[in-house]
Amino acid sequence: MSRQRYFTPAEVAAHNTADDLWVSFLGRVCDLTPLMSQNKGDALLLPIMECAGKDISSWFDADTTDVLTYVDPVTNCVRYYTPRGRFVHVPPAGPRSDWANDFIQPWWRDKRYEVGLLSAKTRWIRVINTLTSQEQRLQVCSEETLAEIRQRYLCYNSHACSYTWKHDGVSLDMSMTLSENNVPDDDHELEELRLDRDLFTPAILLHFNDDLTEG
Repeated sequence: MSRQRYFTPAEVAAHNTADDLWVSFLGRVCDLTPLMSQNKGDALLLPIMECAGKDISSWFDADTTDVLTYVDPVTNCVRYYTPRGRFVHVPPAGPRSDWANDFIQPWWRDKRYEVGLLSAKTRWIRVINTLTSQEQRLQVCSEETLAEIRQRYLCYNSHACSYTWKHDGVSLDMSMTLSENNVPDDDHELEELRLDRDLFTPAILLHFNDDLTEG
C-alpha cells in the first residue's frame, strides 16, 4: 500500500475556487470539488466557499472528528456549533421537511474526498545541481522522504533520478526524511535569534552519475 502524500498549506491554498476547492482539517487534506458540484446552488455551501483553501480544524472536535457541539441553553439540547452558519450535511436544529439526509456519511467522514495529509511542519531547502550550477529553492514537508522530495524537483530537472543527492559531502538515503538524514532544521533557533532563515537554508547538492537511463 502506497504512502499518502503530504501537502504544504501553500499547496492547499492554491485550490480556492468553487471549481477547484480544497480544505484541510485535523491533519487531512480533502478535495471538496465534487461536493461543490453535487450541491451547486445550495446556500449551505457558503461557509465552505468562504474557507476555500484554508484549514478548518476549528470546526471539528479532534477526539470525535465530528463537528463541534454545544448544549443549547434554552432547549438544553445538544446542537452542532457552526458559527459561520450551517453547512452541507449538518442537520438543522429542528425537524424540517426540506432536510435531505440521503447521503451515506457526511463529507468530513467520507474518505473519498481525502487526497492526502497536511504537513505538520514545512521547511525550505536549496537544491543545487553541481553539473549546471542551477539552484532551486523548494518548500517541502518535513514528513517527506528524499525520494518524495525528488518527485517535487522533477519538474525542474527531469533527470533528477540520475543524480546522487548529498548534504555536507554525505550521500543521502532517499528512503529517509531530511531529519533522518541529519539535515538540520534550525527554524526555531533562527526565529529565537531573529536571524533571516533564508540565509541559513540547507543546501542539497546533486552530483551527476553520468547515466541518463533514469529519467
